[in-house]
Amino acid sequence: MTFIDLIGVPVDLGASRRGVDMGPFAIRAARIREELMALGHDVTDQGNLIVPDRGTFPPDSIGMDFLPVIAEVCAELANRVETSVAARRFPVVLGGDHSLGHGSVAGAARALRARGESLGLLWIDAHGDINTPDTSPSGNVHGMPVAHLLGFGDPRLTGLNGSTPAVKPGHVALIGIRDLDAGERAHLREYGVRTYTMTDVDRRGLATVLDEAIQSVGRATNGLWVSYDLDALDPMHAPGVGTPVSGGFSWREGHLVMEMLAESGKLVGLDAVEVNPILDQSNRTAELAVGLVSSALGKRIL
Repeated sequence: MTFIDLIGVPVDLGASRRGVDMGPFAIRAARIREELMALGHDVTDQGNLIVPDRGTFPPDSIGMDFLPVIAEVCAELANRVETSVAARRFPVVLGGDHSLGHGSVAGAARALRARGESLGLLWIDAHGDINTPDTSPSGNVHGMPVAHLLGFGDPRLTGLNGSTPAVKPGHVALIGIRDLDAGERAHLREYGVRTYTMTDVDRRGLATVLDEAIQSVGRATNGLWVSYDLDALDPMHAPGVGTPVSGGFSWREGHLVMEMLAESGKLVGLDAVEVNPILDQSNRTAELAVGLVSSALGKRIL
């Protein structure tokens, strides 16, 4: 039995398209707590963090205008996750846009660092999310968390990590990537982050890619955090996401990622982000998110 903390973060301030702030509500409506309890886990729902509504900002607010508030929300999330991981519980963070990754990963890294350990990060996403404010074409903060977790970018976000970066470049793997900005390509080469694009998945097979990523990142670290953007899946299977990109994982590939991570025995927590009910079809994407989290926490076909 795993002691799980559900933490909702209804934030859409990091993205251009509205709607992902309703993601935590949709995932709960898809019965995530009940599904995890049915697997034998003890589940505590901590409710949602308080996030200012985008409609309360000036009408012309865009991109970096929201960074100060995002930093405040992520600071609270980092504290929540740090407390959960320090207590040997398993936080499941429900998004909300991927800017919340600044806080969740930072909090987990701080908890492990306090006991002399290091965190590995698997970033499952169609996008690299490794822009800084200087390279981002849009200024949208949900495209920046990986860079800030590595210690590059705005000090209001890198500061969430504590005295050192949350993760080292060699302790990170990006998987499912198929849509990168020019600045992100440069950063991936400069920082030396292991990156598996969909071309790698097509050529080598997802199981081979995942096994390599888990072994390489897990070997040098004491626990793994998986930050899973539902847009890693093809829009055919996950239509309700903030920034869909064709050519993603199949339904089964999406689950294989979580099943293999569960088998590794090294997961300490996870994000499930970018569910957008406005764009969804009968809550399909939220239901898929529940299934993916369940697979990460032990659900199997047989």
